[in-house]
Amino acid sequence: MKLLMIYCSHFSYQPSEKSWEEAQEVTEGAQWNEVQLAMIQVEEEDEAEGRSKAVERNLLNFTKWIARKNNTKKVVLHSFAHLSESKASPQFTQILFDRVEQRLRLTGHEVAQTPFGYFLHLHIDAPGFSLARVFKSFD
Repeated sequence: MKLLMIYCSHFSYQPSEKSWEEAQEVTEGAQWNEVQLAMIQVEEEDEAEGRSKAVERNLLNFTKWIARKNNTKKVVLHSFAHLSESKASPQFTQILFDRVEQRLRLTGHEVAQTPFGYFLHLHIDAPGFSLARVFKSFD
């Protein structure tokens, strides 16, 4: 798994075009202020039995840590399949995102996901400080 974490003063998206036929129909965008954006690349090897639980735990713990460091309880999970050549199946990725969202909510986070299976118009306003942009690889 690869993560690009971006703290955003403002983040918004608007659906552009569907990239996965099984994706739900989405026409509306959304926006947040003072939010931790988690751009996530789930890799094929993350689906392996025994590894998937560790991947989920690592994603959860790192997201909580970086959100706390950036003094926010708002998190947006975004599938960003451009950080590696290896890609997990869309089904596995969606299940992982749903589980992490649910677990983050249990810890008091306000959580959303960008529409899965879409190319999106993104608007990112990210301040320039040390932990505003962090890359993490879980190998």
